[in-house]
Amino acid sequence: MESFQAHKGAVAPLDRVNVDTDQIIPKQFLKSIKRTGFGDFLFDAWRFNDPGELGMTPNERNLNHDFVLNRPEYQGASILLARNNFGCGSSREHAVWSIMEFGFKVVIAESFADIFYGNCFKNGLLPVQLVAEVIEKLFEQTSEGLELTVNLSDQLVLDGNGESYRFEIDAGLKTKLLQGQDEISLSLEEKAKIEAFEVVHKKSQSWLFQRNSDL
Repeated sequence: MESFQAHKGAVAPLDRVNVDTDQIIPKQFLKSIKRTGFGDFLFDAWRFNDPGELGMTPNERNLNHDFVLNRPEYQGASILLARNNFGCGSSREHAVWSIMEFGFKVVIAESFADIFYGNCFKNGLLPVQLVAEVIEKLFEQTSEGLELTVNLSDQLVLDGNGESYRFEIDAGLKTKLLQGQDEISLSLEEKAKIEAFEVVHKKSQSWLFQRNSDL
């Protein structure tokens, strides 16, 4: 997983509350355990006017040009601005994968569903929670084009007008993102201790490791 220090990018406003994971990546596309291939189907029912199938590209589909992510001024945006309770619904990690593969590095919202929030840190996507008043102010600024800098080290969101907004984040989750670590890499740091335990465990309870034919 890549480390996250700071990111500067254009903002795309998704002005909807309670965006659930089935709206982020619909269930019919969850046919792979790979972390790739989902970006083309992000917000599928909103981005397209026709049903899609795995293997199809956006160029083969009928775009909904009224949807915000299809509008020319938001092409290339890498920060998604949303409302409260973003990522509610099922626990599918594919929701985070699709957001990241589409090109977003940061999601800013008033609040996040707990499981989605945790999945973000497992994959390197930064979820930033700001109060409703600030969220509303940022939405108003997107009509003129908004670019933000999100600094994880300082826990600050900065706009181009000199305004800055501090966000809170758990110290442990912050460290994981800064160092680019997930649960697997953290476990591997204890590899020597794990292997030493396995040696002792096999000696002290050898009967657990005997083959059925030996019993």
